[in-house]
Parts: sequence; C-alpha cells; structure tokens
Amino acid sequence: MLVEPRSGLLAAWGNALLAGLVSPDEAALAIVGQDAVHRVDGLPGEAGPVGLTLALGRLRGMGASGFRVALPVPGHPLGLSGPPDFNARALEAEEAVVAYGVPYGLVPEVTEAGPAGDLHVEVVWRVLPVREAPPADVPSLGEAERELAEALRDATAVLSRLDVAGSGPVAEAAVDAYRARAERGRDVLAPGYPPRAVRVLEMAQRVGLLVSVAYENGHGGAVSASEIAARGEALRPVERVARRAQVAAYNAYVEGGEVRR
Repeated sequence: MLVEPRSGLLAAWGNALLAGLVSPDEAALAIVGQDAVHRVDGLPGEAGPVGLTLALGRLRGMGASGFRVALPVPGHPLGLSGPPDFNARALEAEEAVVAYGVPYGLVPEVTEAGPAGDLHVEVVWRVLPVREAPPADVPSLGEAERELAEALRDATAVLSRLDVAGSGPVAEAAVDAYRARAERGRDVLAPGYPPRAVRVLEMAQRVGLLVSVAYENGHGGAVSASEIAARGEALRPVERVARRAQVAAYNAYVEGGEVRR
C-alpha cells in the first residue's frame, strides 16, 4: 500500500483534470507514472484502443463529472455496484475505476515483460458498462479517519505480540520506503483534494505498511502453523479498514461534490 494503485492515480488525476486543475497531458503523465504506456479499449465510438488523453476527454464529453475507485478482494466487493461481469473483472484485477455521470467503468489489464529491475509495463484499461448505484461499503472520510486510528493501534499491537515490529531487513526497507515517500511532501493525491483526504490516505498507507511488515517479515514470533494463521486472522480486519480508507480518500472528490480549488 506504499504505492498508489493505478486506479487511484487514474481517478485522482482524472478528477483534477475534470476540475480544470491540471492539463490533459499532465494528468496522463501522472497516471502512467513508471509504466511504459496506458491505453483505453472499449470506449464507445472508438474502434480500438486509444490514448489516455483522448479517452479522458471523450468521457468528459459524454458527461463524466468524476471518477471513483474500487479496491475489491474476495469476500469484500469494496466500491463496486455491478453488474456481475464488471464486478468479476474488477475482482480479478483487485481494482477498478467507476465514472460518475456516465454508466461506465474501467478495469486495468497489466502486461509485464523484461528482466527483473527493467520491466516494461503496459496497461490496457477495459471500458465496461456499470450499474449506476451506490458503491459497496465505502465510508465517509470522517468514518475512515476514526476507523484508521483504531486500526493503527490494532496493527501495532499485533506486530508487537508476534515479535515482528521493526525487526529484520524487510521491515527496515519498508519503513525506509515510507519515510522517503513522506519526505517528498503531501503529494499523495492529485492537486485540489481536501487536506482531510490527503491525511486519510497517508494514514491508510501507514497502516498498510504495518500490515505488509507483519506479512513479509519472516515468521517473527509465530513459529507454528496455527500462530501464522492467527496472524492473518488478526490482520485481515486491519487491512480491510486500510483499503476502505484508501477508497474514501480517492472518492472524496465525488462524495464532496467538487475538488477544492
């Protein structure tokens, strides 16, 4: 959770574009990030894949007034509203973007090629019909912030109990990555998002960091299969809260009615 999901980048910078806070080229550059190229396939009126700039402009012309994020996992259709085909594709990708104002959503299909450390990544966003209905299980920013404060305490307690808090090279690398990101300033969302959304996303990423440390930093104090299973059982609710908060932060534009200018 230290790196923004592609759906978060598309929604956040797409919202900033719709608000007139960034240019189409700026939005496309931010969305692509370190990937080689992004294309959009299945856009109404287009015979084949098109670039992000054209696709975002076309969606705006069709009436899109905002973009929401979905981060579903098995058993938790977070941010989805149907129909089943879109939900299934989004669940497979574990992320999606849903347009507000037009009945379409976008699911990323990621292709990687090349050796480790020099991957060539291409992304195709599949445009699919969506049901215009409230998204599943998305909290308000206020709710997310309150839940995160409790989740942060829970995650810290679990790590301490399992003897993995801040120990080992994986944990140290994760903490270093988080600190490096924080030192780059409050740029975890696109321009114009309210400070509370930025704060909630940063807290969600911090909770996600702790969860990653617990899962990735060896077995720590959990020396038996039952203890390892108990770790997962204890951390799943914390991870769920962090994902809900991420979605709430990205969706603040749509839920709040406008990006703050």
